[in-house]
Amino acid sequence: MRQKHLFFGLGFIFSLFLGVSFFTGNLQAREVNATKKPDSEKTRLEALAKLTKTLAIVENNYVDEMTFSELVDKTISGLMNNLDAHSSYMDEKAFNDTKVQTEGEFGGLGIQVGMKDGALTVISPIEGTPADKKGIQANDVILRIDGNATFGITIDDAVSKMRGKPKTKITLTIVRKGVSKPFDVEIIRDIIKVESVYAKMIEDDKILYLRVTNFDQHVVPDASKFIKEHKDAKGIILDLRNNPGGLLDQAIGLVNLFVSKGLIVSQKGRAKNETEAHNADPKKKITDLPLVVLVNGGSASASEIVSGSLQDLKRAVLVGEKTFGKGSVQVILPIEDKEALRLTIARYYLSSGRTIQAVGVTPDLIVAPGKVPSRDEDEFSLKEADLKKHLQGELAKVETKKKDAQKKDDKNFITAEQINNDIQLKTAIDAIKILNIK
Repeated sequence: MRQKHLFFGLGFIFSLFLGVSFFTGNLQAREVNATKKPDSEKTRLEALAKLTKTLAIVENNYVDEMTFSELVDKTISGLMNNLDAHSSYMDEKAFNDTKVQTEGEFGGLGIQVGMKDGALTVISPIEGTPADKKGIQANDVILRIDGNATFGITIDDAVSKMRGKPKTKITLTIVRKGVSKPFDVEIIRDIIKVESVYAKMIEDDKILYLRVTNFDQHVVPDASKFIKEHKDAKGIILDLRNNPGGLLDQAIGLVNLFVSKGLIVSQKGRAKNETEAHNADPKKKITDLPLVVLVNGGSASASEIVSGSLQDLKRAVLVGEKTFGKGSVQVILPIEDKEALRLTIARYYLSSGRTIQAVGVTPDLIVAPGKVPSRDEDEFSLKEADLKKHLQGELAKVETKKKDAQKKDDKNFITAEQINNDIQLKTAIDAIKILNIK
């Protein structure tokens, strides 16, 4: 019997490794739903002979002397890299690094990376981490790491280079859409500790703001606790922006807090035992409040499952920008004690049957990030006919500013200033108000 934990994020998360899967037994014995006729024994032997001959030619004629074992490792690595952007060969060092990430703390930057159109790309910075504080953004392309070009680099190699001892420096050369030239960002590594879920109230509108930064094992219990604590709320805004993903069961569980029936997500692979369907459990639903979900290009993997499922099930309005487009499943298959393969074995499908792989989820209301356009509301003017009414309005503004100033140090509330600096959030608030109109 084999054990399995799914990787539900693209590449490595610097503060969190999503799981390890160990498969035992003969992989060729797996039962598959073959769509292609398998090669004959003769064809297989001819193909293996061609591979062996190629390795021998390179071993004897390549300009630099290389051992046969080195050539085999490079052959396996090239094979995995050519399957898809997420499959890879893990040598002894990479495999050990995996164990370090699953077993303890390490110094990192706080970003999740993946390959997009052949380039090392930031999926999203993790909120509050060194990379986030230095302004690293989703969809930034990392051109160089400490001066070394990233062309042809694997995700494992990139993660290995960027991870290191806390308080040490690293320089990333970034290419960003809308910026004419590449630029360097110097970051100090640190231990990455992230609060995965936190809640605030938008007091004047009595809306619960629920922020999920990544899908670790605390998401469902914490989100459930916050929702139950705010039963008087008139709506919920679920913020999944720049959330790179995480554990599948937490994504399913979060959706289930809002829905009582329907298919949440299905997983389909070649092997029958890699095909699963996850339906809502009516006993786990806890709220019928109007729901708006915020997403952007840094929302990936589990975030896309949650937002896309809630959209398909007609349970939420999505606001923001199109998501990243990561909907495949990776597992780790040891070759031997010191080496392994990370292999894509399945894809995820939303309840409507659509896939998010390389497609993403498109919001119902597409809103670019930025500030709420100014209406010159703070200008004091005496041109209005009703001077008394105008002065009353100005006094009300002063009182509102006083309240906001008092709330700035209160982590339990979203201030008017924060809302005015975030037009996506403002749109979400307006959408909740519309959903409450009966």
